[in-house]
Amino acid sequence: MTDTPLSYLPPPAAGIAALADAVHFNADGLVACIAQQHDTGEVLMMAWMNRQAVEETLATGRVCYFSRSRQGLWRKGETSGQVQRLVELRLDCDGDTLLALVDQLGVACHTGRRNCFFRAIRGEELAVIAEPLMDPAALYGEAHKGHSHG
Repeated sequence: MTDTPLSYLPPPAAGIAALADAVHFNADGLVACIAQQHDTGEVLMMAWMNRQAVEETLATGRVCYFSRSRQGLWRKGETSGQVQRLVELRLDCDGDTLLALVDQLGVACHTGRRNCFFRAIRGEELAVIAEPLMDPAALYGEAHKGHSHG
């Protein structure tokens, strides 16, 4: 098995640079990136990218983020095996948010859930509306404690 889908063809270097140049990174050099399952439309998660993460993601087809807590690149699935394969990376109209259309292998959330959006108002309470599909300790060991996508 390869780290990129058979259908993903990296754009030429000039295309990668054109997209990265169009991004309006914030004062910390970051841009929000929403990951969405390409074939179902399910919103999986939100994380941050810096320019290097954007460029690596486009060049390799494996989604890479920037971890604010670790102050470094975070290749989705490098610890858990729950890889995101890039189908397409899109930039919004303001240039300040990316949408990564991905093929998510396994769960996307560090809590063991399919996606990170598992809490919603039910009556007067904030309720958990999706249970974990996998044990986070099985995915990350003790490393998952205190983890966030930032």
